[in-house]
Amino acid sequence: MFPGLGGMDPRQMKAMMKQLGIKSEDIPAKRVVIEAEGRKIIIDSPQVTAINMGGRKTYTIMGEEREEASVPEIPEADILMVAEQAGVSRENASAALGETKGDIAEAIEKLKK
Repeated sequence: MFPGLGGMDPRQMKAMMKQLGIKSEDIPAKRVVIEAEGRKIIIDSPQVTAINMGGRKTYTIMGEEREEASVPEIPEADILMVAEQAGVSRENASAALGETKGDIAEAIEKLKK
C-alpha cells in the first residue's frame, strides 16, 4: 500500500491510516470480474479492501486470477442475415458467427463452402 511499510503490522497500518483520515474496509467477496477489451479477468475468493481517502474510494484486489476470452454478443439481425444469405438454419448461422467472432462476411463464406 505504502512503499517502505511492507513489514508493518496490519493493525499498526490501520491505526496510522485512521490518524491520516484514511478509512479502510475489508469487503467479503466471492468473486471479482474485470471485463477488459476482448477478455475477462476473474479472481475467485479474492481479498478486497476499499480505501476511502478524501471522499474517493480505491479498491485493492488480491488473489489468483484466471482469464477467459470474451465471446462477442451477436445481434439477432446478423444471425438472420447470415442464415438467409448462406441458405442455412438460424442455429448454423449462429454457430458460424461465433466461430468467426461475429464477422458476417467470413461466416457466410464459411457456410457456403
